[in-house]
Amino acid sequence: MKSQYVLPITIVVAGALIAGAVFLAGKSSTPDGGNNGGDVKVRAYTPGVDYILGNPNAKVIVIEYSDLECPYCKTFNTTMNQIIQYYGSSGNVAWVYRHFPLASIHSKAPKEAEAAECAGKQGGNAAFFKFVDGVYEVTPGSNGLDLAQLPVIAKSIGLDVAAFNQCLNSGEFSKKVADSYTEAIALGAQGTPYTVIMVGEDSVVLSGAQPYDSMRAAIDSVLGSLETPASPATPTAQ
Repeated sequence: MKSQYVLPITIVVAGALIAGAVFLAGKSSTPDGGNNGGDVKVRAYTPGVDYILGNPNAKVIVIEYSDLECPYCKTFNTTMNQIIQYYGSSGNVAWVYRHFPLASIHSKAPKEAEAAECAGKQGGNAAFFKFVDGVYEVTPGSNGLDLAQLPVIAKSIGLDVAAFNQCLNSGEFSKKVADSYTEAIALGAQGTPYTVIMVGEDSVVLSGAQPYDSMRAAIDSVLGSLETPASPATPTAQ
């Protein structure tokens, strides 16, 4: 059944960004020139498949398809951590991170994405997001990370390095990363970060690395349009 919010949520988000004079195309890494702003039917948060920071029952779910070697994703990662820090205590907003490694321009990104999955396998949501943060802290972006740093990052966040290396070398998560890439392409993504704000079954795309004020404007407008609070849940580790 189609949700009642589809047109209102799209208009609310676009209206907030335009009214605040912060509606920017954003900056993105792309192998072929730009993002596709077409209609999106994005997969909802899937427990046991996705990693999430914040309340899994949040009214607003921000889904990011990202490339760990994209310099704009590195900037946007800081923005999203600030967003979760701001909204986390309310339980109204959560962040789901999915992989969209642009191997044609960032050949190291798929292996880095697999490494993040290995971190998540060992330590859950908290370890996954700590590992992502760790990669962004070390990499200069644009395929500049020495892959030998991956176990160093794993050790720095308290993981069992031997188990991490075994996971990474096995290629256990290569298919999951590839499937996430294919999923993003099917949605019309052509650059990173590719971000979707979801409310129930409804969604709207924000192109490129939107700044913090843009994200706040969009999220505040969506929350203001909803009548009921999120279902109570214990937020995931941050």
